[in-house]
Amino acid sequence: MYSSTFIFATKQFDDAFHRLDQAIATAARSIDGYLGEESWEDTGKGLVSNVYYWQSLEALQMLIQHPAHLQAKAAQAQWLNGYQVVIAQVLRTYGDNKLAGLLPTAALFTQGTAPH
Repeated sequence: MYSSTFIFATKQFDDAFHRLDQAIATAARSIDGYLGEESWEDTGKGLVSNVYYWQSLEALQMLIQHPAHLQAKAAQAQWLNGYQVVIAQVLRTYGDNKLAGLLPTAALFTQGTAPH
């Protein structure tokens, strides 16, 4: 499993930003290999973090090549005051399964990785 984390500092968002952001989220969710997502905000620093989880790098690449994503990347300076992307391979997830809506801890069992 892989994660793609998009961390950014915000400027002023407009309707065009929100439409494009929604188009990217919809596209991601429609890709075979999409596993889930999270979003976090640090209001003190003005940072937002969007994390998407993927079964494979090929699935992630489909989002990277999607027209809405390419459009957003080209126009990011209008809405963002800096960004960083982190692509990582997830080795395991574990927990008590009480946090509904997050990535299930069993997601990695198909790769033979058991939680510790």
